[in-house]
Amino acid sequence: MIMYDEFNTYSKPLNREYKTYSMDLCGRTLSVDIGRVAAQANGAAFMHYGDTTVLCTATASKEPREGIDFFPLSVEYEEKLYAVGKIPGGFNKREGKPSEHAILTSRVIDRPMRPLFPKDYRNDVTLNNLVLSVDPECSPEVTAMIGASLATAISDIPFDGPCAATNVGLINGELIMNPTNDQKQVSDLALTVASTRDKVIMIEAGANEVTDEVMIDAIYKAHEVNQKIIAWMDQIVAEVGKPKHSYQSCAVPEELFAAIRAEVPQEEMEEAVFCDDKQQRDKNIDAITDRLKEKFADNEEWLGLLGDAIYQYEKKTVRKMILRDHKRPDGRAISEIRPLAAEVDVLPRVHGSGMFTRGQTQILNICTLAPLSDAQKIDGLDENITSKRYMHNYNFPSYSVGETKVSRGPGRREIGHGALAEKALIPVLPSEDEFPYAIRTVSETMESNGSTSQASVCASSLSLMAAGVPIKAAVAGISCGLVTGDTDDDYIVLTDIQGLEDFFGDMDFKVAGTKKGITAIQMDIKIHGLTRPIVEEAIHRTHEARLYIMDEIMAPVISEPRPELSKYAPKITSINIDPAKIGDVVGKQGKVINKIIEETGVSIDIEDDGRVSVCGTDQAMIEKAIEIIENIVREIEVGMIMTGKVVNILSFGAQVELAPNKKGLIHISKLADSRVGKVEDVVKLGDEVTVKVIKVDKIGGKIDLSMRPSDINGTWRKRKNDHRDGEGHSED
Repeated sequence: MIMYDEFNTYSKPLNREYKTYSMDLCGRTLSVDIGRVAAQANGAAFMHYGDTTVLCTATASKEPREGIDFFPLSVEYEEKLYAVGKIPGGFNKREGKPSEHAILTSRVIDRPMRPLFPKDYRNDVTLNNLVLSVDPECSPEVTAMIGASLATAISDIPFDGPCAATNVGLINGELIMNPTNDQKQVSDLALTVASTRDKVIMIEAGANEVTDEVMIDAIYKAHEVNQKIIAWMDQIVAEVGKPKHSYQSCAVPEELFAAIRAEVPQEEMEEAVFCDDKQQRDKNIDAITDRLKEKFADNEEWLGLLGDAIYQYEKKTVRKMILRDHKRPDGRAISEIRPLAAEVDVLPRVHGSGMFTRGQTQILNICTLAPLSDAQKIDGLDENITSKRYMHNYNFPSYSVGETKVSRGPGRREIGHGALAEKALIPVLPSEDEFPYAIRTVSETMESNGSTSQASVCASSLSLMAAGVPIKAAVAGISCGLVTGDTDDDYIVLTDIQGLEDFFGDMDFKVAGTKKGITAIQMDIKIHGLTRPIVEEAIHRTHEARLYIMDEIMAPVISEPRPELSKYAPKITSINIDPAKIGDVVGKQGKVINKIIEETGVSIDIEDDGRVSVCGTDQAMIEKAIEIIENIVREIEVGMIMTGKVVNILSFGAQVELAPNKKGLIHISKLADSRVGKVEDVVKLGDEVTVKVIKVDKIGGKIDLSMRPSDINGTWRKRKNDHRDGEGHSED
């Protein structure tokens, strides 16, 4: 038998050694523990920024995934509600699928990281970012971006990093690096910039009509901060980084390229891709593919690589045509936009609709208006954002690109495109006080051949104006592409890229904005960063294109919001009441408000600050509900003229309900200017009567009323021989 104390001698205290590195980042301490947790991952960084804590790990499979021609990278950003001291709502008290914010953050982390992995790497890689604690002053998103890069850089996974990221705000004209949560609420800019050692590699921005010059300045101020972070990470990698492992390259053999070029000369490939019709170009490439399959039918190894080889051949051809010959596949000039068209009122009974077409890219957008109670509720890590009244959804069905695929709901790309258009339009929306509606716009992709997200911005702007939403200005968006050569100054920027130029090019630089300034940016690239001249040229090109689209295409169709809403849209009127009176309007167990709704057929939303929004289709009933509510919250005073319903007949008078829970008495002597023998001779139960308040007992709450025309009309004369109430009366 082993005694407890003998068994205990086998237990030894764990003494796991780890290293901690720290730096000052924008006035707060950024630190990382290496070797403290997740030791079995290829790389792990236990990140701390203030009290924000994020575990970032990088793992890779030992062998490449077979049968694929792309790099299988997965990036996850996991939000745990315990990080802000919350328990998930609903019946299942645990986190479920990622929130929209988590998906968007995953995309922002993915975009600067992906280009830094080898293009011929086919091992599965997962970057996981687990948010464990959130300090409102220190962004968990930025912490995760830095941590993902550091975890990968110190791992044995091939990676040409690190890269770093910084947030930028703009308050009263001053740029703020990594703003706090409170600063973000009043900032005119929400910019995230990721950089490598030399260049900017990713830009994501939402802005309140910020000028090109301010935006460029903000980008490169963030780039400077990123260089300090990279220098810190380089030191860590030098001390604890693992040697990078070798991998099986999946690059296409040069012999196969040579054989393809012998069968399909460069001139023939150029002719195949030099076409402004996407479907015809696809047919041309399919014909070449079929010919090569027949040619190499006896070589199974080459057949397995043929698809990737043709793609690479097509890519090299397109890039050479653009960079060297300045010829685009559809024959356009380098700065030329494809043919454009705009329409409104495409759909007859929706609240607003707009369609925007750019070449073979076409978006139909539908605007729907609803009470503020229909705003989307959000349960996340940011306690300042609990709902949003403007929602933009983007859908990308397979028929838009001529393919057959069952719809399984929106993926990360659809969520990302919807969020980008939403971000672009938020700065021009009216406030809730100006326009007390929840607003949803949905972009349905009819056709896709390049930058549907920016066509979505244009179509949304059209549908909002058509619906009568009083937006401050029209918003338009456009995308620029890039093809680079062997040196930094060997490049060409393309305005309005189509799908082929996006696939084979190096950049998709999307910018949306008004005539006044930028409202949103999203930059994706496939190379190791952009120089400042490229960034500046792309921003200036998109500025020129936006102005053209707004002035020449959108304005002739609809230049400003319609003055009235669609007859199919709900009508909403808002008033403000004393928050202390909300209970009076709602009533015990909701009896008062439910009675108002039943009588008028409207819906009523009451905010904690006292804002009351009444929504309905009948304006008369909306006004009636407003009148009832105003009567409930109004302090009744002597001299007021009011309307009420007779609810009780007494021998000496009639009781009138002026508002729910507010009743007054008309003494029989006050029913008319002449003598009244019986109350029922003048009023009956249910009658609507106009009365004047002649006395209010502030202590007991008793209210005396008069129906006498002389009282209501304000004409007073001494009436003879009538002293029933001890005072003189008037008569007409």
